[in-house]
Amino acid sequence: MVFSEDAPPVCPLGTEACPVLAAYLRLQEECRRLLALSQTDGLTGLYNRGYLMDALSREMERTRRTGLATGLLMIDLDLFKEINDTFGHQVGDAALVWISRFLQQNVRQLDIPCRYGGEEFAIILPGTRLSQAVRLARRLHRALQEAKPRIQGHTLRLTASFGVDAYDLRERLTPAELLQRADAHLLEAKARGRNLVWHWQLLSDQASPEVSPEERTGLLTPKNLRKKISGSK
Repeated sequence: MVFSEDAPPVCPLGTEACPVLAAYLRLQEECRRLLALSQTDGLTGLYNRGYLMDALSREMERTRRTGLATGLLMIDLDLFKEINDTFGHQVGDAALVWISRFLQQNVRQLDIPCRYGGEEFAIILPGTRLSQAVRLARRLHRALQEAKPRIQGHTLRLTASFGVDAYDLRERLTPAELLQRADAHLLEAKARGRNLVWHWQLLSDQASPEVSPEERTGLLTPKNLRKKISGSK
């Protein structure tokens, strides 16, 4: 049996005649299966939180090498508990599967959608500036508002809140800090009435109509954002 660093092992007599090679290939396949299980969410099939952190670290390192920004979206389904309470957890689980497919179908091939936990999702956007990340978030937001999925006999109107952020060479952040910052924007979106896209630099044109003009001018500035994050620890 011949081993090579660049190619799978080869047995001149064939796999069936070489039990060592057959066992090696079975072990290799099992390792791949276990790795996939450790990286994916069992319900939705999306990458899980552990993979999210690893991938975010890799993309931020790529930013430091290439100068191309890394965008990040945090997404939370609005009032998801009401779906579970009204229609049951089976419909709730099916809704999570549906939104996972929706995200996969509406992002670029290089983007990395993940299930962060519960009804919260994250999408890593390689090579994406903040303005581009905002545009993508708004496009997803509009598409979700227009969708009326039929799930287990029920027509649901799903909406979501979006927190947007991006990492570039002007900042020094860890993956956990970038994630925490994007999550703070998500919390701000929910606090302003849900069903909107938020980053502190955005104009308040998407704020909830229930929010007063005076409140809309109180944007979440970097200083206030640091206070919000510190207060959440």
